[in-house]
Amino acid sequence: MEPETKTTNRGAFVKGQKRPGQGRPAGSTNKKAQLIREMVTQALDQAGGVEYLAEVARTNPGPFLGLVGKVLPIQVTGAEGGPVQISWPVAPPRIERA
Repeated sequence: MEPETKTTNRGAFVKGQKRPGQGRPAGSTNKKAQLIREMVTQALDQAGGVEYLAEVARTNPGPFLGLVGKVLPIQVTGAEGGPVQISWPVAPPRIERA
């Protein structure tokens, strides 16, 4: 038995109700994006892999840093999943003796 879909008298779907067959399921892989990732990986392998990326970083750092920004994690956590703690060690004040 299929789940009942709520509609108005004129056949239009009720606001706030999800239409059947609307988009791909949450969490499923976008096939085109996966294909593009595979193609980029193959092109990088053919261009020289790590050595090629190192050369691009030296000769054209702007686009390389843009790539780095896309592959770094969006959210950073501290030790054992806790908040990030930043400490700035400060040297004790110097006491000058006459």
